[in-house]
Amino acid sequence: MIKTKIIATLGPACGRHETIKAMIDNGVDLFRLNFSHGKSDDHQKYLSSFLEARSQHHHTTAVIGDLCGPKIRVGQIENEGRMLEPDEEVNIEPGIQIGTENHFSTNYEQFADDVNVGDRIFLDDGQIELVVTDKLSNKITCKVIIGGPLYSRKGINLPDSEVSTPSITEYDWQCVDWAIKNNLDFLALSFVRSAENIKTLKNHLIQEKSDIKVIAKIEKPQALEQLEDIIKESDAVLVARGDLGVEMELAEVPIIQKRITNLCRLFGKPVIVATQMLQTMMEKPNPTRAEVSDVANAIMDFTDAVMLSGETAVGRYPLEAAKTIQRIAAVTEHYLDNSKIKRPKTTARDELIQTAAMARSVAQIIEDTDIKLVVAWSETGSTARLLSKNRIDVPILVFSSNQRACYHMCLDYGVIPRCKPTPASIEEFTQIAQNIILDRKWANPSEKIIIVAGEQLGAAGTTNTILIHTLTG
Repeated sequence: MIKTKIIATLGPACGRHETIKAMIDNGVDLFRLNFSHGKSDDHQKYLSSFLEARSQHHHTTAVIGDLCGPKIRVGQIENEGRMLEPDEEVNIEPGIQIGTENHFSTNYEQFADDVNVGDRIFLDDGQIELVVTDKLSNKITCKVIIGGPLYSRKGINLPDSEVSTPSITEYDWQCVDWAIKNNLDFLALSFVRSAENIKTLKNHLIQEKSDIKVIAKIEKPQALEQLEDIIKESDAVLVARGDLGVEMELAEVPIIQKRITNLCRLFGKPVIVATQMLQTMMEKPNPTRAEVSDVANAIMDFTDAVMLSGETAVGRYPLEAAKTIQRIAAVTEHYLDNSKIKRPKTTARDELIQTAAMARSVAQIIEDTDIKLVVAWSETGSTARLLSKNRIDVPILVFSSNQRACYHMCLDYGVIPRCKPTPASIEEFTQIAQNIILDRKWANPSEKIIIVAGEQLGAAGTTNTILIHTLTG
């Protein structure tokens, strides 16, 4: 039982339900639908495969829809892969149907309005660098600083420009409505620039009577200026190191990652670290030493989840990638559980102050006593999240009668969600938990567990009891 949550991206390499089931067997907790690639029929097919696999598995899993956001891309060009050489002149002009390597279009109509002379432009995740030298009406002229092969549909990043397009595009709203219709568990909002972007999406979900949770993807410099407000408004945060590494100085990305992770711990929000975690496994069966260290360091920085993108969606070794990241997590967690690293501090809303204090007490009891598991009843998931954020050294088995809350708990470090009807008493709840623990061989008779619950099981906000229970055979 690893406590770090693993997210795998669905795609052609792992779209069959048999492969998805095998990935769940090997520790994957959440599956991501990337709306930037594929059509709605593809997403529907992958979702159907996931739901079939989920229905056949005892392990609770969830699904994330990842919105594209205002991703600016190169238009269609002829002579795919033709090299741009340093000091060449390049013209970019929206509206061209099929361009050439030196005069091509973009899908962003306000492109010429937003960029200015002297601004840098990056193509293909920063592989090609241009600088704007002239601007005429709807066309801009650039000089190639760093060359490389140019392909259609590659991404364009504007780190020096203030992009005026909304964070949620018309296509995004179509994807949001599809996500609501198909009861996805999370939506990840790309290119977040302010807390207002999160509020806009949340308000739409409320109007549609949807309880989908919103994940803020941090990949723009503007987001860092309002980081605390964005984290407070979000249900979870994703460190999107791909675009972040293009928009910002590359050497700053590890520092930004640590800053985001620290703030998410403080505010009690789940945090995901993503992009190129096991990039080598797109083509090879084993990762590099640097990739292994990267994953381990993210876990030691107290991330809740690590995400695989192309490694599982289109890579040659999707299942091996899942097994590899699970093994890294297991070894790293064993080190953390046996070290004296200081536990992170968290804050809680006023109505959760008592529960937060109890969560800290549970962590202290485990530090001083030989406890095998924590068992909690958490109707909404708030108790589970506070226990999780205290980085308890043992797994946290959390029960709820709310199936959606269980799916949302899939993102909380260390939490094993289980949906059950509400027991009549704490005594009945304790017996249910004991039977599952012994049946799953998570602990043995005569070993101790902690029970965290309220006198009125099933009622939100009533957690007020900590019990140490000895398992009986």
